Amino acid sequence: MKNIVLVLTLFLFPFSSFAQSLSSSNLPIVIIDTDNSMQIPDAYKVMGNMKIIYHRDGSRNSLFEMNDTNFLNYNGRIGIEIRGSSSQNLSKKPYGLTTYEADNYTNNNVSIFGMPKENDWVLNSIAFDPSLIRNYLSYDLSRTIGEYSPRCVYCEVIINGSYQGLYIFMEKIKIDPGRVNIVKMTKADNSVPNLTGGYIVKADKTTGGDAVVWSMFSYTGYVEFLHDSPKHLDITSEQSNYIYNQFLSFQNTMTARNSSIVNGYPSIIDIPSFVDFMIINELASNADAYQFSTYFHKDRNGKLRAGPIWDFDLTYGNDLFFWGLDRSHNNVWQFDNGDNTGAKFWKDLYDNPTFKCYLSKRWKELSAENGPLNYTVLSKKIDQIISHISEASMRENNKWGTAFNINLEISYMKSWLQTRVSWLSSYLGNYQACLNPSVPPLVITRINYNPAPAVGLTDNNLEFIEISNNSYQPVNLTGIYFKELGLGFQFPPNSTLAANDRLYLASDPVSFKKVYGVDAFGKFSRNLANDSEKIILADAFGNTIDYIEYQDTIPWPVEADGNGYYLQLKDINLDNSLAENWTYSANIALGIKENLAGESVSIYPNPTRSKVNIESENKTFTSYEVIDLRGRKMIFADGINSGNFTIDFGDLIPDIYILKLTCKNGEMIVRKINKLPVN
Repeated sequence: MKNIVLVLTLFLFPFSSFAQSLSSSNLPIVIIDTDNSMQIPDAYKVMGNMKIIYHRDGSRNSLFEMNDTNFLNYNGRIGIEIRGSSSQNLSKKPYGLTTYEADNYTNNNVSIFGMPKENDWVLNSIAFDPSLIRNYLSYDLSRTIGEYSPRCVYCEVIINGSYQGLYIFMEKIKIDPGRVNIVKMTKADNSVPNLTGGYIVKADKTTGGDAVVWSMFSYTGYVEFLHDSPKHLDITSEQSNYIYNQFLSFQNTMTARNSSIVNGYPSIIDIPSFVDFMIINELASNADAYQFSTYFHKDRNGKLRAGPIWDFDLTYGNDLFFWGLDRSHNNVWQFDNGDNTGAKFWKDLYDNPTFKCYLSKRWKELSAENGPLNYTVLSKKIDQIISHISEASMRENNKWGTAFNINLEISYMKSWLQTRVSWLSSYLGNYQACLNPSVPPLVITRINYNPAPAVGLTDNNLEFIEISNNSYQPVNLTGIYFKELGLGFQFPPNSTLAANDRLYLASDPVSFKKVYGVDAFGKFSRNLANDSEKIILADAFGNTIDYIEYQDTIPWPVEADGNGYYLQLKDINLDNSLAENWTYSANIALGIKENLAGESVSIYPNPTRSKVNIESENKTFTSYEVIDLRGRKMIFADGINSGNFTIDFGDLIPDIYILKLTCKNGEMIVRKINKLPVN
C-alpha cells in the first residue's frame, strides 16, 4: 500500500523533495510558486501564487487537496520577499508577503486562518530557536494578558516545489483596526490635534534602508530609534519632531523622578502597556529587549504606549551561542544587565517606587495560581504547543537540523522558566502601596455610538459619551483618560466635575450643541464603532474607573443602532457593564436633569409613519409642541389635561423632530421622534 501511495504522489507532484518530505499534515500547508520560479530576493517583492490548504475542523490537510476549493483558505496572487536581519544569514529564510488582487497591484485584504482582514503577512522562519516555540509562546502570552501582539498559526511551507519546513504564518505589525488600532496619519496632519497621532516607532538596528531618526542614551551606551509608521520618507518634519519630543519629555520626567499626574511621566505614557511589555520581556529574559525590535505606538490625543512585542528568538535561556553570546539568564534584569539595556527610561521606571508598585502588583496577579504566567499554567501551555507541532518538527529537523533534540530543549526550557518565575517573584513582591487605589465614582451613563443624521447640519457626526459623578463630592478629573485604543481623550489638569453632575464628550462639539443645546466638555478623537467597542475610563495610572463593552446585538438595546436613539443607563447605581441595565432614549434635552431610571411615560410607536401615542398612569400633561431641528414649531396643542392622548405626525415630512411634553407640575419631558415616509 505504501508503494502505491508513493507512486501516486510522485505522479501528481513530480518534485522529489516535495513528495518525499510532505504529503499531509495536521498543520495548514502553504504552497507558494513564484512566477517563472524566480528566486526570492531581499530588496523587493517578486510576484507569485499562494495556496493554503486548511481544514477548519482540525482534520488533516493533504497535498491531494491543493486544487479543492473546499479546503483552500487562500488561493491567489502574492508578492514575496526575504525579510529579517540576522535571520537572513541562515539557509532557511524568513519571508514577508502581500496578498494582491489578480491585477498584481491592488491590495487584497483577506482573512487568513480567521485573522482580521489585511494584506501584509509574515512567514516567520523560527530562526535560532531549537525549541521552535519561543516566538509563538510569547505572542500568545501577550494576547492572553490583554495586549495586542501578532496573531500567528503554525504551518508547513513549500516554495517552488521544495519543502521549506515549519513556519509561523503571522500578522505584520501595522496600523489597522484589527492590529495596532491607531489613526493612520497623512502628510497633511501637521497641527494639533491631528499631529498627536498615530505613530509607530521602534528602537532597532537599521536594515532594508531604514534611517536612524534619533538616538537616546542608555546606561551602557545609546539606542537608535526609527520611524515605522509613518515611514521615514513619508513623515513630515513637524510629525517627526512631535514624536521625538514625546520621548524626550518622557525621559526628562524620569530623570527628574517626576511622578506627578499633572506633568510627570503618568501624563505622558500609558503605564499598563509599559508594565505588561516589561513583564513579558523579563519573563522571557529577552536578550534583544529594549534595544532592538522594541516597538512603541501613540494614538491621536492618546498616551505613548509600549509594544507590540516582537522577536523572541533569543529568550528563555536561548542565545546565539555559536557566536559566543550567552545573555538570556534567569537571574538578571534585561534593562540592567550591562548589555542591550535600552533607553535609560526603562531602568528609571523600575527604580520609580510608584511604577515598581504597579509592576509588582501586575506580576502577582498574572503569576498567581491559575494565572496565565503561573509556572504550572505555562508548563501546560508549552506541552500543548509541542504536541501540536510534534509531527512537523521531525520534518523540520530532517530538512534543516534545527530541532535535533526538541524534547531535551523543552525540558531545559521548562526548568529555566520555573527558576525565572521564582526569581521574578522574589524581586516583585511589595505592592501594598497600590493594592487598592481609590478611583472616583464616575459612571458612563449615555453612549451615542451610531447617531441618525441631523437635518441642516454640515457635519452629521453626533456621537457622544455622558459621564456622571455619582457622589455628593466634586471629582478632580486630572489625568483621567480612555485606556482602550480606538477612543482618544485625556482630561486636562485641574478640571473637575461637580457633585451629582454630568459632562459630555463629543466627536463634534459644534454639531453636538446645535442639536442637544448644551456645551460638550471636550472633543474625543476617533469614532465609536457601530457594532461593538470596549470603553475603559481609567485614572492617570491606568486603574479602571468604569468599563463598558457595548454591542449592537441582543441583549443590548438594538434600537440604539442608527435609529435616532442612544444608549442610556436605566439607573446610575446599576452595573453598567451588563446589557440588561441599559435602555434606549431619544431625549434631546440633555441639559435637563432627569431620572436615569427613565420616565413613567410610554411614547410609541417611534419611529412612526403617522400617529404617536402618549400614555402615562401618574402624569397629567397640559400642553405639547413638536419642533424640527431648525427650531421651527411644527405642531402645538394646549389645554390637554390628560395623561393619554395621540399626536398626528402624518402631515410632516420624514425627518427627526423634538417632542416637548409639559406636565401639570411644570416638569418637561423631551423626546426625539423619528418620522418615517408614509407607505
